[in-house]
Parts: sequence; structure tokens; C-alpha cells
Amino acid sequence: MPPTPTRRAATAVLAAALLAPLAACAGDGGTGAAPAPRSAGSAAPPADLTVLAAASLTNVFRTAGAAYEKSRPGTRITFSFAGSQELVAQVRQGVPADALVTADTRSMDLVKEDAGTPTVIAKNRLVIATAEGNPRKIATLKDLGDPRLKVVLAAPEVPAGKYSRKILDAQKVAVEPVSQEPSVRAVLSKVELGEADAGLVYRTDAATAAGKVDAVTIPDAQNAVAEYPAAALKDSAHAEAAAAFVAWLSGPEAQKIFKEAGFQQP
Repeated sequence: MPPTPTRRAATAVLAAALLAPLAACAGDGGTGAAPAPRSAGSAAPPADLTVLAAASLTNVFRTAGAAYEKSRPGTRITFSFAGSQELVAQVRQGVPADALVTADTRSMDLVKEDAGTPTVIAKNRLVIATAEGNPRKIATLKDLGDPRLKVVLAAPEVPAGKYSRKILDAQKVAVEPVSQEPSVRAVLSKVELGEADAGLVYRTDAATAAGKVDAVTIPDAQNAVAEYPAAALKDSAHAEAAAAFVAWLSGPEAQKIFKEAGFQQP
């Protein structure tokens, strides 16, 4: 006896109910698992980001920024480089920006109410920068105590200045600098221009001036380790994109760029 229309409808409903779970499984490869989430960097929407960064990151961040933009079409990053103390002042004054990277954790701590949780993305060490060929034959930190030398340091409020004073004091070396500069790059410039016989700068800064200055290595036991924390700013107009960029800085692509520039791994 052929099925009635009512029985055919009931059978169709039952079949659909049985097939629905199978269709769901087929959609995820039969595992029943949810699709893997995209990484923060790839999921973030394109945005024009402004990043406040320590002066000693100038060269490496230009390379890193270009790599980030290339892998994320539509994203544009503008860097504003300065001494960390200047960056802190800018954040406190409400200068529009999306992320902050300083050359020491203390500077970042000063704006902890304005920034998210920071992450150390790289480390660095100091060297003695001299004129090319090291004509004054400077070999150690103690040599900087010679009053006949023109030595330039970063100002005390600048992270590089704090690190410099720390290691000089530890070695009981008294230095009267001919000038105290607002950033470590300004110290390097003084040595490059011949306005100073020597200056304490980061190893990576000296590397950017190869052929113009020499770098005298400071033993690790007498040196200081500079840490670079990065954080998204809470007032960012592009919070998701800012957080994605900060997260990317700790990833393998950015870390390779930092390593090639001479920075230490965090």
C-alpha cells in the first residue's frame, strides 16, 4: 500500500533531523572541532597606526614596520622616535598614538595607567663609541675617566644615561661629560661628527654607524642589560590593530629582524 502524503512528510522530517549532525561534521573535516582561530595579527582590521618608540629602535623598527605592512595590506605604521622620557611626556599629554615602546621598564611603568600590559620584545647592551680607528686608544671604561678626553653621555633621565651612570659608578669611574644628550642617537651623532672622543651608546646604535665610529666592547660583567617593553595604549583609536602589532613584535618574524640588527632575544 503506497505511503500517504502525511507519512511521506513525517519521513522527510525524520531524515533531515538525522542528516543535520552529519552535515555539521562534514563542514569541519569530520572531527567536530571548531575552526582554528586566526592569529591576532591576521585577524586585526587594517589601520593607520602611530607607534611611539625609543630612539635606539629607529633603524630596526623601520625594517620591522615595512615587513609588517607588507604582510598586512591596508595597514600603515608611522613611527615617532625620541628618548623614552620624551615619549612618556607625550603619552601623559594625550598625544594621539596607538602603541608605545620604551628602552627601559621604568619608563613604561610611569604610564601604566595609560597602557596595556607590556611585553619585553628585545634587549641590548652598551659599548664605547669612538672615532673611526679609535685614535685615542680607548680600551676600557676606566679610560673614560681621563680628563683630557671629551666624553658625551645621554642625559640622566634617558634610559641610556641611567645605564651609563650605573656601569661607570660600579667601576668607580668619574666622568665629567662635555654634554648630556636627550637620546642615545644624539650621543652617537656627537661622536660621528668629531665633537666628542667617546660616548656610551647601545651596541646596535654603533652598528648603524659602521665605518664612521668604532665600538669598544664592554665585558658583560661590567655592562648593563637594556630591556625594551612594548604595550598598546588604552586611548588608541585602533585598539585591536595596536594589540596585534605589539603581539607581532614578540613573534618569529619580528624576532628574526631584531636578531639580525644585533639585539638580544627577550
